[in-house]
Amino acid sequence: MRRTRTVLLTAALTAALTASTAGAPAPPAGASTATPITPQDLTITVTGLGTEQRACQVDADLYVPSGVDARHRAPAVLSTNGFGGTKADQADLAQGLGEQGYVTLAYTGLGFVDGDTCPITLDDRQHDGAAASQLLRFLGGDPSVHAVDDATGRPVVIDQVVREDGDAGTRFDPSVGMIGGSYGGQVQFAAAAVEHAAGTDRLDVIVPMITWNDLSYSLDPDNSAFPGGTAASGSVSSRQTGVFKYQWAALFTSLGVINGAQDLQALADPTRWRAFAADTCANFDPRVCQALLEVAAQGHPGAASIEFLRSVSVASYLGDVRVPTLLAQGQADTLFNLQESVATFAALRAQGTPVSMVWQSWGHSTLTPLPGELDQRHPAASYQGRQVLAWFAHHLKGAGPAPKLGFCYFRDFAYDGTDVAAAYATAASYPVGRQRSLYLSGGGPAGGALVTDPGTVVPGLSAYGGVAPVGPNYTETAYLDQSGPVTDPPGTAVRFSTSPLTAPLDVVGSARLTVSLDAPTVRTSQLTGPGGQLVVYVKLYDVGPDGTVELPHRLISPVRVADVDRPVTVELPAIVHRFAPGHRLAVVLAGGDLAYRGSTLPQPLTVRTGPGVPGRLTLPVT
Repeated sequence: MRRTRTVLLTAALTAALTASTAGAPAPPAGASTATPITPQDLTITVTGLGTEQRACQVDADLYVPSGVDARHRAPAVLSTNGFGGTKADQADLAQGLGEQGYVTLAYTGLGFVDGDTCPITLDDRQHDGAAASQLLRFLGGDPSVHAVDDATGRPVVIDQVVREDGDAGTRFDPSVGMIGGSYGGQVQFAAAAVEHAAGTDRLDVIVPMITWNDLSYSLDPDNSAFPGGTAASGSVSSRQTGVFKYQWAALFTSLGVINGAQDLQALADPTRWRAFAADTCANFDPRVCQALLEVAAQGHPGAASIEFLRSVSVASYLGDVRVPTLLAQGQADTLFNLQESVATFAALRAQGTPVSMVWQSWGHSTLTPLPGELDQRHPAASYQGRQVLAWFAHHLKGAGPAPKLGFCYFRDFAYDGTDVAAAYATAASYPVGRQRSLYLSGGGPAGGALVTDPGTVVPGLSAYGGVAPVGPNYTETAYLDQSGPVTDPPGTAVRFSTSPLTAPLDVVGSARLTVSLDAPTVRTSQLTGPGGQLVVYVKLYDVGPDGTVELPHRLISPVRVADVDRPVTVELPAIVHRFAPGHRLAVVLAGGDLAYRGSTLPQPLTVRTGPGVPGRLTLPVT
């Protein structure tokens, strides 16, 4: 039974962290029925990685379409897996792109199950980015990148890929793009940055999906101290410590250790167990373990750990990402929320990098795309697949017009169950719509009201008592469960609600809450640092006429408040949601959440309202 649970957990996480297809049992009508490509199984040696000058054996599959050879070359695509996956996860994508005329190299990322003991380095530039850069050179025909056909043992040098070697002196330059999801998304930024910093710029276009902007925000979010006050300014890198997302971190850690152990077993070398456990921190960069130990000991990661997580993120090297970028992010994603894509999109756009942003229906929390939304095996038969093909065709084949740059987003309230494309809206940029303000008014044991006229605000106090470091409020169980009801036990949260709506209210983007707090027990302890600061969880509820609560995609905004004596402004996670007539919109402040590591000490909180007291909820309404 224990073995079964482990296999199921591994399978679930591998699927969750890979940009997956809808899994239809038969090809869509009109899809190609060409004979599948038989991939060539390769082992490619990448060298000189990191300060250790590490050499790693990369397990890869090369898919060459029929009719493509040294005399009839084609552009290429490089793809790799999500966290915990392997090259096999990219098989459908490689076959689908092959039928569109692309040579595809699918490879297993460093640290995952590939028969090699190189550890997981979290998609950093020095290891993962440098490895991907060497694979780009391999696709460009560089004989110094050593590759062997696993079936024959013979060396392999690519001569089937279109070359772009130019006057600038860049050799072994293929016409090549990258695509992948989650962990397989961030590595694209790392590869682009390595290439640009070297002045070679071999990478022509990237399609990073459901990935992060700043891993310190992803795992230790604080939504009250963005450098520009909002993700739309181009950053989610908070100036202060956040609230640790321990459930997601625990799942990643478990899967990484399992992958490392499987590689050791494949190598049948028990003498490497000590190094596996100590030198590589059980298959991770040792700084990952340091961050986890800090959270266990003090409730939050230290400054050095936050800096490490940020260093393995595109947020730390955006200036070196100059390649055209089709950025796709999931609305159903409590791991890498929409704010991460907003920050990347805004920063790339500001520096002149060609970029478009897509908010799709699916993400890490709800894996399966809607029918016709994304089909990797038959990309031309799906909405997102056609977007990808248009970007690849223009930037790799020189065919078709330049894709329009902008923003598109899925609206579940406009989806009729048949035509997913019609449920997508488009805009020239982000944000969209207009700002609408509601004001916190009154109070009571459990909360007060949200009113439209600031002149009708009345004084009030609403409070909750101290809670445990973890919970008891419930929103989700990471990827493993999105079915349980959202709950706030009595005395653990306060809620401010509108009257029943008389017309639909469509919110697209991030709401912002400014609120005045009173937490006497924290006033002194906050001077000691993050461990003594107030932790609050802010949520936006859709309350039905029968009182049923919906938390859109179970997204919340954890906050570690630096100074309770000043009003705090919190940006909530971006959503696309219609609040229907007869429903109430409610903003909730809670003292705990079962998915996060909160405060070690009880922190009773009072929310103050009244004329002249800052208390406003601003909504982006279309």
